[in-house]
Amino acid sequence: MNTEWVSRSAPIRGVALAALAIATLSLGACRQDMHDQPRYEPLEASKFFADGMASRQLPEGTVARGHLAADQVFATGKDAAGNPVAALPMPVDRKLLARGRQRFDVFCSPCHGRLGDGMGMVARRGFKQPPSFHDDRLRDAPVGYYVDVMTHGFGVMPSYAAAIPPADRWAIAAYVRALQLSQRAHLADLEPADRAAVEAAAAAAAAPPGPHTPEAHSTH
Repeated sequence: MNTEWVSRSAPIRGVALAALAIATLSLGACRQDMHDQPRYEPLEASKFFADGMASRQLPEGTVARGHLAADQVFATGKDAAGNPVAALPMPVDRKLLARGRQRFDVFCSPCHGRLGDGMGMVARRGFKQPPSFHDDRLRDAPVGYYVDVMTHGFGVMPSYAAAIPPADRWAIAAYVRALQLSQRAHLADLEPADRAAVEAAAAAAAAPPGPHTPEAHSTH
């Protein structure tokens, strides 16, 4: 064994270990400094500003980008007097109703059910059952009432303002109206083509099962 090499390498290893230890401690201190860097908490006092407040006022004339509720009716469903409006602020077409249905199924149907009857999966699992949209009280409610409830919440229902933008709240309200109409619609109210399709479907459902259908073989 080369004792001369061992004697020379020992100091080198010592220096390397010392450098590694210093680097490790330095990294730990750097990380802690990043965790505890100086900052002001909201509404904390400050000696830096003349008014003594760390939180600064917005510059005069600042406009909130994407959150400015310039149209109160569109944003809340209520007029200037605080009453729910009776009409939608946009035309109702298939595109609006399709969007309302999609958003309703995502956000509303877990509690209210796909038909709006209050028998959603959450209610079936023991959560408080919401009222049916087909009750007279809610059928007679202005359409702006639904937008207001989605905006501010009601009872055990929380506000959905942070999750559903105003345009989608109106789309959902329009679809709720369509659900309400669907449960009390008359065949004569439909367009001729739609009426013919409904009558054909009803006739097919009422027809006796054919010899090759599962229903025909179920009694054998």
